[in-house]
Amino acid sequence: MPQQSQERRHFARVAFEAPAQLSTTEARLNAQVSDLSLRGALLELPEPPVGLEAGEPCLLAVRLGEAVIKMGGEVAHVQGRQVGVQCGSIDLESITHLRRLVEMNLGGGSLLERELKALLAA
Repeated sequence: MPQQSQERRHFARVAFEAPAQLSTTEARLNAQVSDLSLRGALLELPEPPVGLEAGEPCLLAVRLGEAVIKMGGEVAHVQGRQVGVQCGSIDLESITHLRRLVEMNLGGGSLLERELKALLAA
């Protein structure tokens, strides 16, 4: 990932593998989540996507057993088979599941609280 993108990241990403579906106005793509944060996800696709570009609106659905995290947003970047998704909107049930997942993987509530405050300030 380009150094500039790493410097702009303000939210901790947690390594997490789960099946997902990325939907755009042109396609519905099956994917595997590589990592998640409160502001987005990094996906791995089975093959490089054709015609998918940064800035394209999308909907991401991540399966967590019987629960599903759904977030609307945009494609942040496409690099080979990897696609970054930036969250623009998320429903209450989905943010609750995501918050719990991030909290369990960060190992403490203080970092999560700091990230939630930053998210609300954004």
